[in-house]
Amino acid sequence: MTLRVRLAALYSVLFIATSIAVLVAVNVFITYAVIGQTTIETATVRPVPDGKPVIVRHTAFSGPEPSIITLVVGVVLVAVSIWAGWWLAGRTLRPLGRITATAQRLSLTNLDERIALKGPKDELKELADTFDAMLDRLERAVTAQSRFIANASHELRTPLAIQRAAIQIGLADPTPDRIDRFRAEMLEANRRTERLIDGLLVLAHSEHGLDDVEAVRFDRLVADVVAAFPTVKLQSQPTPVVGDPVLLTLLVTNLVDNAVRHNVPDGNVEVRVTPDGGLVVSNTGPEVPVERIPELFEPFRRMTPDRTLSADSAGLGLSIVASIARAHAMTVTARPNPGGGLTVCCRLSRLAGPSQFRGAVGR
Repeated sequence: MTLRVRLAALYSVLFIATSIAVLVAVNVFITYAVIGQTTIETATVRPVPDGKPVIVRHTAFSGPEPSIITLVVGVVLVAVSIWAGWWLAGRTLRPLGRITATAQRLSLTNLDERIALKGPKDELKELADTFDAMLDRLERAVTAQSRFIANASHELRTPLAIQRAAIQIGLADPTPDRIDRFRAEMLEANRRTERLIDGLLVLAHSEHGLDDVEAVRFDRLVADVVAAFPTVKLQSQPTPVVGDPVLLTLLVTNLVDNAVRHNVPDGNVEVRVTPDGGLVVSNTGPEVPVERIPELFEPFRRMTPDRTLSADSAGLGLSIVASIARAHAMTVTARPNPGGGLTVCCRLSRLAGPSQFRGAVGR
């Protein structure tokens, strides 16, 4: 039985039961009230042979029997209730039909279609709006995935083209000087491909979520990363967190490395880590337009064209940061600094408790 049949049956049963109750009450009222007062009296004279004639009076109800009226009206009400229940169920379920039809039509080629249900703010309107919101998220995810695949293909094609050209040109006239030069170019292109693949693997792993977490002294982890960058200034307070130490190390490394790489000559890079403020990395690099800051956290997005050919960067640094931060329920924000540079802040949400803190002291 479909939902419409069940609703129609429910509406009909309720309507019939109510109607029968009303009819019974009316029938009782007619029988004991109206009939007792609405009568016709007739009289007949019966002759008596030896005496005065006797008058005989008869009292009767005028009209059809109440039971017949009740039966006829009941049959009519049953028919009307069944039709009304079927119509009401169909009208109630009409928005569900629109939702089902839209879901059946959807594919990767028409994810822009929406239900856009009109009407009062009821449960069905809320369901349709929720479905439309889900389609919005799905469309953005599919678009981002398509763009990611296209960008990854482009990034992988560049080093492969360099290696193919080096092989073709270098082996055409294999002198020692040419072989050494093209070998260095091929090694550099190979390192670029390796870094790109490593970045894609980290990005996929962080998007998958966290499998194992543990208590980590985040301030000490940041200090270990900053130690590899002598020019970076560090201010820290004890900050125990719960997370994946490997991914957290990659997050800090990408942030600091990005700040150092895109700094101006003789500029400053400062790193702060506190339980309240989280991780803050700031540099004195070139000016960054506010409207372009969201692009920095998307894969393969670079601020300047010359970075496209950089072998040291695949354009995945900040996108990896954003992905790892989401896996750790962190909030990542960025703002341009006056005079140039960028400040990136990662707000921590999974701070370790006292018992976990004692377990993380040695890390």
